[in-house]
Amino acid sequence: MAKLKSGVDKGYHAKILVQRTAKEIVCIILCLMSLIPFIILFMNATRTSEAIKAGLSFIPGGNLAENWKNFMAKQNGMEINVFKAMLNSLIISVPSTICTVYFSTLTAYGIFVYDFKLKKFAWSFILAVMIIPNTIAAIGFYQFMNQIGLTDSYLALIIPSIASPATVFFMKQYMESVFSKELVEAARIDGSGEFRTFNTIAIPLMKPAIATQAIFAFVASWNNLFMPSLIISSESKQTLPLFIRMLQSDQFKTDYGVVYIGLTIAILPIFVVYFILARNIVAGVQMGGVKE
Repeated sequence: MAKLKSGVDKGYHAKILVQRTAKEIVCIILCLMSLIPFIILFMNATRTSEAIKAGLSFIPGGNLAENWKNFMAKQNGMEINVFKAMLNSLIISVPSTICTVYFSTLTAYGIFVYDFKLKKFAWSFILAVMIIPNTIAAIGFYQFMNQIGLTDSYLALIIPSIASPATVFFMKQYMESVFSKELVEAARIDGSGEFRTFNTIAIPLMKPAIATQAIFAFVASWNNLFMPSLIISSESKQTLPLFIRMLQSDQFKTDYGVVYIGLTIAILPIFVVYFILARNIVAGVQMGGVKE
């Protein structure tokens, strides 16, 4: 009987090992597939324009220095260079990211913790707004910004980030899984104010979700081309995507090596933000929480 049980255990563990190995292999393949576009981008930044037109290659070229030289030369006579464009993008992306994650978490907290008459309607309205594409309201948004004098201003690109229905939805769903309302009740008994409770209790417990959404919000703002192209008219205020688009315009001879240099520079801050926040994404364990 003992031998039979031992054989069953060995068979079960072998099956688990096979399943785990298969999952790891699939994850490794998917990871490599996700890295292919970045590898191609970096490789093309080292190749000549003619070589890029000839086809894909995973072998680096020897034209990186020449591409960088041409990239810097193309900025002569322009009111803006790549470093100023990156600064402009940071001026927009950092406040936008902070506004998105803070106010979305605050909204989700209010809907999750408090009970009020229009709670279901408010949540349904947020879900309804979430499915409406931003491009539909672009003309009306531009007209409104023009009326209040915020065209060609960074504020027109930062302030709307306060309302992010998709982020609110994610935060509320995450809050339902890790946040306990007993924590709020205990804080109230101890005399803590509502905003103090939110900032000192809710925010620390939401760190993994905040880190995840901060990455998404920063990438979306950093790569945003459509809305800045509508709002920003001054060349000196152009963001990095607008600057890279300018390198492909008719006023310049298209050099794909130069374009890929610009694209490489454009994604470097995204990598930095990801590596700073990535460790918080997997830290999904609620510490010090009260379980129901």
